[in-house]
Amino acid sequence: MTAQLSDIGQTTIDLLVELVRNGCENDLTPDSGQEIRSAETLERFFDGAPVTIRRVEPHPGRTTLVVSVEGSDEFAEPLTLLGHTDVVPVDRAAWSHDPFGAEIADGQIWGRGTVDMLGLTAAMATVTRDLARNARPRGTLTFVAVADEEARGGLGAGWLAQHQPDLFSWGNCISEFGGSHLPVRDGSDAVVVAVGEKGAAQRRLTVHTEPGHGSTPWRRPSAVQRIAEVAVRIAALQPPASHEPLWRDFVQAFRFDPDTERALLAGADDDAYEAFGPLARYAHAISHLTVAETVIGAGRAINVIPGTASLELDIRTLPGQSDDDVDRVLRTALGDMADEVAIEHLISEPATASPTDTELYRAIEATVGEFFPGVPVVPTIGSGGSDLRFARHLGGVGYGFSLYRRERTLGEVQGLWHGTDEHIGVDDVDLTARALHRLVARFIGA
Repeated sequence: MTAQLSDIGQTTIDLLVELVRNGCENDLTPDSGQEIRSAETLERFFDGAPVTIRRVEPHPGRTTLVVSVEGSDEFAEPLTLLGHTDVVPVDRAAWSHDPFGAEIADGQIWGRGTVDMLGLTAAMATVTRDLARNARPRGTLTFVAVADEEARGGLGAGWLAQHQPDLFSWGNCISEFGGSHLPVRDGSDAVVVAVGEKGAAQRRLTVHTEPGHGSTPWRRPSAVQRIAEVAVRIAALQPPASHEPLWRDFVQAFRFDPDTERALLAGADDDAYEAFGPLARYAHAISHLTVAETVIGAGRAINVIPGTASLELDIRTLPGQSDDDVDRVLRTALGDMADEVAIEHLISEPATASPTDTELYRAIEATVGEFFPGVPVVPTIGSGGSDLRFARHLGGVGYGFSLYRRERTLGEVQGLWHGTDEHIGVDDVDLTARALHRLVARFIGA
């Protein structure tokens, strides 16, 4: 197996094993993660290479490493590779492999973060070191091993964007979510590249009634009853489908029969999404404002009728949808209850998307074409978030890029993100490392 790998692929796999074993679990608390372990691994990895290394640590142990290769032409376009080193927690008992053992078996590397996104982070580091050692680029190349991505970047990319936005260039960025294949209905191929992601518009809905003793409930309205009615009304929400070009291009890439394509583009038939098979939920998510009821709270004592109850909503917006749009949708759904329900804004971030008419996107298309000649590249958006949104907020462009073998479909790869027994193919790591090397060299002129 090892003999079949490229040198850059083998180096990437060796580094990936170390990063997985560091076990930088981020449980959303400030003291978790401890990405300093992977920062130290990467510092050793770059030891002796002609690079500039800077550490950033907004909180003890939450370390981001910035590695730069200075370009020879100050006017050449720079490129930044945004990798993250934290991973989501695991339920160890549910895994059939040690989640932090990085075991290589059956052509796969098993472990938390192999897909999201330590495999790509390792490839970014390997490509950066190789180019630093062997060719001075025209444009400056920066590799950033970011902390805290899994908690929305408050101690990572978000902190950097707010407090040290000039530490490196955000103008052209590459990160996760790209390179898998679509199961096109006629058997042909298509490769997806993320050009954007949905926004966050989290809300807490609260109702108030008169509290009372649980022994005398007659004609006493309960906040539990009222919030239950709120939940029923919100659950019945049916936001309209997107009519944006990104959704149209995604649908057309599957080459459905004309009736199915029309139904999906019109957005009038939810059953039409079944045509996507395992990708149905994802397809529905990237074509709609989505509202998920996730947390409910009311009462503390069993003998007290509560006077306050709340419902929290995980709402994800499409590009162009504002906080005001979200509140209008909620009030419409609440109907005659709207005036008695308080709507509180929690985390709110707009959706972001980068154009496809850029030099970096064209470089991505050309690179995919090298490895999969004649295969179209389909731009799409992520249903969740990534650090690329900070680049877009600062005026840059950002795309998700890696590359998988032909049989690795978008649905299969998505199913591994944050999942039990997360794993990645050894040959997929090798392919990603080689493709990323070509992309970087093409774009910065190495």
